[in-house]
Amino acid sequence: MKKPVYIFSDGELKRKDNTLYFEGENGRKFIPVENTSEIMIFGEVSLNKRFIEFISQSEIILHFFNHYGYYIGSFYPREHLNSGYMILKQAENYIDEKKRLYIAQKFVEGAYRNIRQVLKYYQNRGKNLDDTIYAIERLGNLIDGTSDINELMAIEGNIREYYYKSFDEILGNSDFEFDVRSKRPPKNSLNVLISFGNSLMYTTVLSEVYKTHLDPRIGYLHSTNFRRFSLNLDVSEIFKPIVVDRVIFTVVGKNIIKKDDFDGDAEGLLLKDKAKMAFIEEYEDKLKTTIKHRTLGNNVSYRRLIRLELYKLEKHLMEEQEYTPFVAQW
Repeated sequence: MKKPVYIFSDGELKRKDNTLYFEGENGRKFIPVENTSEIMIFGEVSLNKRFIEFISQSEIILHFFNHYGYYIGSFYPREHLNSGYMILKQAENYIDEKKRLYIAQKFVEGAYRNIRQVLKYYQNRGKNLDDTIYAIERLGNLIDGTSDINELMAIEGNIREYYYKSFDEILGNSDFEFDVRSKRPPKNSLNVLISFGNSLMYTTVLSEVYKTHLDPRIGYLHSTNFRRFSLNLDVSEIFKPIVVDRVIFTVVGKNIIKKDDFDGDAEGLLLKDKAKMAFIEEYEDKLKTTIKHRTLGNNVSYRRLIRLELYKLEKHLMEEQEYTPFVAQW
């Protein structure tokens, strides 16, 4: 099974015949082409055209992250499964405002219902979340009645605002208090973890989009414009609560990541490399975790669930089956 390779050191990515390797301060490390789905680059890494040509042939995506660990862009090899028919269908469903709104509403509904599931889980374990659940349920009931994307995004933003404020109750850790949502870069430890986890999810979904006939440049909730990709941002909304946020609750709750795992600079806070690796380990474990799929009847991993979500979207666009979002049952 193919899996991501993460690079934190500075160095060079090179091709030697039909193999790849990374050369850094700790020497040369070979990268098994046949087992690699994508390469996540956090360090200062150089590469050349021969390397790019080879990973294109091997259909390996490169994802780049900045100094703070946040996603900045990808080398997305020429779309090998893209179909003209599917691109036309995606565009048709975007240009038709009613069709676009339906898909966008379903993405927000999936995000809302999975947020609610996370809150219910912790409510059942004694956390005082009654008011938060009541507030987001009232907002969730407004999703289907929205008349445009801006109104829908406002509701989604309000749901997340209530949700993120509940993290203090869930975590009960004064070193990881939410305050307000801050980005680029985040101003406190909890916001650092949220932004880092969300960046990982955006790249995971983008890599799964690459394995379908969908074009990642055409999204529905997030506007299709001059931004490189938007569909991965849409689909990520459904999975962030049940993957990223649960990883955050694990790494903080089990003291895997602590207050001294962060460094401050003039701009804000950043996560030390060792802590990034610890977070990624939990994140990858979560993606590998399997659950019993209600429709298929067999066990599937969270990573596979993301691909299945994209297949459902394809069927909707081809008018084979109306799209409904994945909602966790636990």
